[in-house]
Amino acid sequence: VRVHNLVPRDVWEPRYDEINAFERELTDSGTTLVKVAMFVSLDEQKERLAERLERPDKYWKYNPGDIDERLKWPLYQEAYQAMLDRTSTEYAPWHIVPCNRKWYSRLAITELLIEALKRLNMSWPPADFDVEAEKKRLASA
Repeated sequence: VRVHNLVPRDVWEPRYDEINAFERELTDSGTTLVKVAMFVSLDEQKERLAERLERPDKYWKYNPGDIDERLKWPLYQEAYQAMLDRTSTEYAPWHIVPCNRKWYSRLAITELLIEALKRLNMSWPPADFDVEAEKKRLASA
């Protein structure tokens, strides 16, 4: 929206506050949010696009418009930075993950999710039946 001027600034800019309000509502109701921004460098993006043009099994990933969008890199970086600045909050922070190396980004995101799950302190629900009685029933079945 911002990079392509699809709508005026006075339409898209308030959306940051709307996002924050929505995320506040979610977290206030007990939802855990894990926001991950995954970024590749300009050089890595070029390498990945080149690979898509060299390998027939990657053609499906390529879109000629990718090059046009790549030329807008500075505008996208500015838009991403504004989004991160405006929507990273104490209750719903962004986690920035560099993705030039896929193994690293996968590991980093897995670790973020594991830590978020640990903080939930979840436990298995208790049995709604007499466990010992059911063990006896099973043994005699």
